[in-house]
Amino acid sequence: MQSYERFSYVYDRLMEEAPYEKWSALVKGELSHGRILDLGSGTGECSIRLASAGYDVTAVDLSEHMLSVAQDKALKYNLPLNLLQQDMRELDTGETYDIVTIFCDSLNYVTDKNGVQDSFRSIYKHLKPGGVLLFDVHSFHKMENLFVGHTFASSEDDISYIWNSFAGEEEGSVEHELSFFVENEEGLYERFDEIHFQRTFQMDDYIAWLTEVGFSNITVTADFNEFAPTPTSERLFFRAVK
Repeated sequence: MQSYERFSYVYDRLMEEAPYEKWSALVKGELSHGRILDLGSGTGECSIRLASAGYDVTAVDLSEHMLSVAQDKALKYNLPLNLLQQDMRELDTGETYDIVTIFCDSLNYVTDKNGVQDSFRSIYKHLKPGGVLLFDVHSFHKMENLFVGHTFASSEDDISYIWNSFAGEEEGSVEHELSFFVENEEGLYERFDEIHFQRTFQMDDYIAWLTEVGFSNITVTADFNEFAPTPTSERLFFRAVK
């Protein structure tokens, strides 16, 4: 999994169009209040929205840089937000929650089968009886047809990037190579590079691993709608109950 380093400080600019309200709405559709554990919380965009709606939110990320940005937001809006730097594969908060979320394809950064299974086991222990796990992952279609071999780019006055995606060594894996050009206080542009690895698994694999841990009532939809995935779905959404 990634530390994100300098990436955390430009992440929100690159994710301005991300559907954070839709992710947050998935939680609100489950319950109107309660304790939420937001894994792979990044810069806290979902966590902040849920905290502002009155939920008791604990945000967990592997990157201290991402959590630092999230903390700044919580202070800015005077919101109570618990922040923990932990690996979801070895989760230990000492608490249980009504809902655990892994949004914005954060689980795809766990790139081996055992790691995903370990994550599900640690999450199961942190859910109250009847608690719900909500997460989304990239589909195989998106990985193989919309990422691999494609280049994405953006150019603005103060920040630009070039993003190349290549097939990884494992089935369903992608290597993202990103180069950023960010304007500094002197008006000069500094370049920094990031490499990110993601991997997805077949829908049936996720279902089998969830079932093995003890989850039940597992449902899968796609692309923020209520329908079952199709061969061209881009993002799969899982709901599982303890």
